[in-house]
Amino acid sequence: MTENGSCYEDTVTPEGEVRDVERRHYLMRHLEALKAAIAAGVPVKGYFAWSLVDNFEWAEGYLRRFGLVHIDYKTQERRLKESGKWYRAFLKSENQE
Repeated sequence: MTENGSCYEDTVTPEGEVRDVERRHYLMRHLEALKAAIAAGVPVKGYFAWSLVDNFEWAEGYLRRFGLVHIDYKTQERRLKESGKWYRAFLKSENQE
């Protein structure tokens, strides 16, 4: 699988947390389907979450966000989104099996 990701509205809380529940659920559903495919014998060689950070998209410019890391375009500050925190925990748990 070359890449897989989604564009959803992110909410930055007053505390600076970046909420992106839909993206987290999207990743969860797709990775569960990928695990099922592997269990069924599909020869999966890798998976790439699109995208690590919010970036300029050719069709959407800076209007839509795809990343697991939120970038404040004015200050360039980066914050790990809820989906990024979940993905990090997922990767750690998968590597301990």
